Amino acid sequence: MADMDDIFAHVPRRTASKWSKNGPGDLEDLAKATAAAKEEAEDRVFAAQKSKALMDQKIREFKISHSLVVLFFLWVAYTQLVGVYLFTRGFLLTRKVLEEKSECKISPLGLEAYLGEPGTGCWHPKTFDKAVIVIIDALRYDFTVPQVDANGVPSTEHYHNNFKTPYEIAIKNPENAFLVPFIADPPTTTLQRLKGLTTGTLPTFMDAGSNFAGTAIDEDNLIDQLNRTGKKIAFMGDDTWTALFPGYFDIEHPYESLNVWDLHTVDEGVLTHMFPLLHPDNSSSWDVMIGHFLGVDHAGHRYGPDHPAMAAKQKQMDVFVQDLIKAVDDDTLVVIMGDHGMDPKGDHGGESQLELEAALWMYSRKGVFGRVPGFEVPPKNAEERSVAQIDLVPTLALLLGLPIPYNNLGGPIPEAFIGPDGDKWDNLAKVGRLTSSQIENYQKSYTGARDDDSIAETRTTKLWREAEEKLKVDQLQTTPDAWRATYEMFLNHQKETLHVCKDLWARFDLTSMLLGIITLVSSVISILIFGRGISGDLKELTGWFAGRCFAGTAIGGLAGYGFHFSGITEQGELKLALFGSAAGGLLAFFISTTSIYRRLQHLFPTSIFSIMALLFTVLQGVMFAANSFTIWEDRILTFFLTSFGAVAFCYSFRQEDPAMRTLGASQSIIFMVLTKVASFSRLCREEQMPYCESTYYASATSSVSSPFSLILLYFIALAFPPIVKSYYTGTKSYEGPAQLYIGLALQLGLFFNALYWTLDSADNGEWIDIPTASLKRAKHTIAQVVLGLAFVAGNVFFAWAQPCLNIQIEESTPSADDEKTTDKPSQAATATTAATAATPPRSMIILGYANLHGSRSFLLPVSWYLGLALLQKPLGGASMAALLWQILALLEIIDSNGLSDSPIGPVILAMLGSSYFFSTGHQATLSSIQWESVFIPTDVIRQPWSGLLFAGNEWGPQILATIAVPTLALWKQPAKEAGLMGKVVRVCATYVAYHATIATCTVLWAAHLRRHLMLYRVFSPRFMLGALVLLISDVVMVLVGVMSVRWNFLSVGEVFGLVN
Repeated sequence: MADMDDIFAHVPRRTASKWSKNGPGDLEDLAKATAAAKEEAEDRVFAAQKSKALMDQKIREFKISHSLVVLFFLWVAYTQLVGVYLFTRGFLLTRKVLEEKSECKISPLGLEAYLGEPGTGCWHPKTFDKAVIVIIDALRYDFTVPQVDANGVPSTEHYHNNFKTPYEIAIKNPENAFLVPFIADPPTTTLQRLKGLTTGTLPTFMDAGSNFAGTAIDEDNLIDQLNRTGKKIAFMGDDTWTALFPGYFDIEHPYESLNVWDLHTVDEGVLTHMFPLLHPDNSSSWDVMIGHFLGVDHAGHRYGPDHPAMAAKQKQMDVFVQDLIKAVDDDTLVVIMGDHGMDPKGDHGGESQLELEAALWMYSRKGVFGRVPGFEVPPKNAEERSVAQIDLVPTLALLLGLPIPYNNLGGPIPEAFIGPDGDKWDNLAKVGRLTSSQIENYQKSYTGARDDDSIAETRTTKLWREAEEKLKVDQLQTTPDAWRATYEMFLNHQKETLHVCKDLWARFDLTSMLLGIITLVSSVISILIFGRGISGDLKELTGWFAGRCFAGTAIGGLAGYGFHFSGITEQGELKLALFGSAAGGLLAFFISTTSIYRRLQHLFPTSIFSIMALLFTVLQGVMFAANSFTIWEDRILTFFLTSFGAVAFCYSFRQEDPAMRTLGASQSIIFMVLTKVASFSRLCREEQMPYCESTYYASATSSVSSPFSLILLYFIALAFPPIVKSYYTGTKSYEGPAQLYIGLALQLGLFFNALYWTLDSADNGEWIDIPTASLKRAKHTIAQVVLGLAFVAGNVFFAWAQPCLNIQIEESTPSADDEKTTDKPSQAATATTAATAATPPRSMIILGYANLHGSRSFLLPVSWYLGLALLQKPLGGASMAALLWQILALLEIIDSNGLSDSPIGPVILAMLGSSYFFSTGHQATLSSIQWESVFIPTDVIRQPWSGLLFAGNEWGPQILATIAVPTLALWKQPAKEAGLMGKVVRVCATYVAYHATIATCTVLWAAHLRRHLMLYRVFSPRFMLGALVLLISDVVMVLVGVMSVRWNFLSVGEVFGLVN
């Protein structure tokens, strides 16, 4: 407690001295006045202590209630995660892997078969002792054949007519080499292609997500067979091989493969280590050599195919092939192949034919190869003739004398076995029979492993028996036509089995899918009831719901786990436990709503904007039923947003206040203009052609940004901070931390952003003569500074920042009239006013009070925008600036039209995030993923940071929109308004409900259209996008959005006190 004497130290000594001269009566009056003043001061101190205790209690209550809000949204996120997991587990099935392995001494033909030794050939006499297998990643077939226009003039594209040697040798010496289109099975990620090239099996769609987390292959494969037969393997290149086959290589030189900006390190490493091993002195150190080049693929990702870097890489590979065929001997097989192709801008994911069309070239010094009648020259394209990539597995196995891997589904490539004269149909029939026999054994084993006899007696078994019967007859006739007919029957068996297996692996677990759908639909209903169906302050009910929902989740999980052991169902324990927990929590929520039925209200819209929110959400959900609407989702979202802007513009004229009318109308115009401007930044998907023109990169065949986008970044660095500032100056909120955030950090960060991409473009175009290593270090340093400023310093500063206020104290000068006295005051009155007479009157002016919560809350989106913009390509960074500006315009529209309680704000904000997903160069396709974003601040993969960088690039607009959600409820709201936290909870719940509705609709339509031709091309990617956006929005909402509200309220509460 303060010292009372100190409190009265300001009493003038002259006054006390004067009173002491006037006698005892005056001193008595002074004593009474002093005692009264001390008593008043003690009362003030007590009141201050009581006020502080009350404030501490309010802070504790706020922290508890806020923690319960966090717990409730965590429960919502968990429920939705369970729904997505259950549906995904039933929808995106994985193939069952059999553990059986083929044995050299056990032929699929039984006792009548040829059985040799690894030295001569296990199931068939071998043709080669050694092999050099080279993968040129993303070697598209049209890169290898001459390309001319209609007038016979050679193509001028950078990616044509550079890689000439394979085609020329195949034409001049057909017995020594053949070149064919090599068709990959989607998804065309490198890891899945390597699995197919070594096992002969098909990938499933679910496998695409493991491209960056490769695990060892545990099924029978060529590499394992080489090891089992005592072959020595040397490897150099893409380190994906060492992840798939750890410990298999006798010599290995792996190189980091995911840095798509590095065109040369891997390729130079392969060249450095391969040719010394090819020297005759080192021939005993290897039997099979594998090299995997990445330069062509990385050139496509970084620049696109139509770039000088691509031509340089292809020419380098052409020289390599020339040197390679000079270095090998007669007993060595040379295989040059691509694992996949690339689309017109250099990416790949499996959606388009160009991404599936790779090239295969086989070469041998001794003339053992032939041509299928009618295909004496390499095909012009895959439409004329092609082979499947899985056909390489039995072909290599038989040429090298290995057993065919047990799970193989491919067939022998005819050119490798038909002979130089093209007449060895008997040999082709024999290898075809071997392959089909192994496939038939695999099919029987797979059927038995699944306990499913539905395909035990299928048409494939019938084809197999017919081919065997035909073989017995042909062995007596021994004519080429008879052998050819036999081979074609075995080929039909192989193709039919492949078709059956594709259908088998497209079967769905309908039970799991149904449980996931039930969970997601129930979750949508629950969050809609919570966000829009309950009147009053939601904050006071959040904890009440959270406790009951968590209790129901725990009880339901235990019940589901126990249900598994009851024997009533054969469903897995994890599936039942997860569904039980989700169902228990949801049931507890619905039961709890019956206790507050008086506060329940109908969900039907009652205003034009609530009708619009419902209509937009329903229409967007319904449009996923058609592949054409799904493909054009970007244009549909632009239409919805423009429609909202137009309605808001007209609605603004209903406002009586001219200032609010002008503000609403002007911001609506800005909103519509920005929507249109953002729509000009787009990356077209293949299905949109020819009605769409990509503008995101310099050209449709490039992955390099245009110079215009770089200029735009510098313009944004200069002009955008003042634009953000203008939204603060209207309420005089550009004070305190706002000046540091917007006036300094934002402008400096945007300048560094522009500088980074300038250096990157200089590196791409070789504008400046700076060593690559120095340029890379400079780029990484700048990127690390920007990311640190945005995500580290920005978050820390936001947590501790004061409100955007400026409190000014002005002293009032007494007027002459105030100083005149007509009556002489009493000595007692003089004593009581002596203390205050020395202190002139003061007035307090608070600048920024009109937007106390909103101005501070929006600083967090500003900070995150800076980092998320860096993770986009230059035009994407400009689009992110437009998004932040559009969010500010939306905040003003909501406030000026009195829509803070309407669902339209959260719905439009969510749509903005979805729309700008497309404006930042993304689509719901695998090939549009910008993997290179993880290498912006570094050139190595570091988890979890690389994953976070990827998420920031892929879903940056949705993340930024999610962080801005609480500001919808806080922008220009009275600082002392009761129930403000409840408004925040309501807008957050509405926002989550929108994303949950969209994700659930994509799930429902993917399930309904699971046999649609475009399932894996359109509907599955859109379902996965919807599910991921939902889960990411949940996580960001809880960890960033809702948590920021805690910091915001406590910061304001320190100055003005907390309001319940």
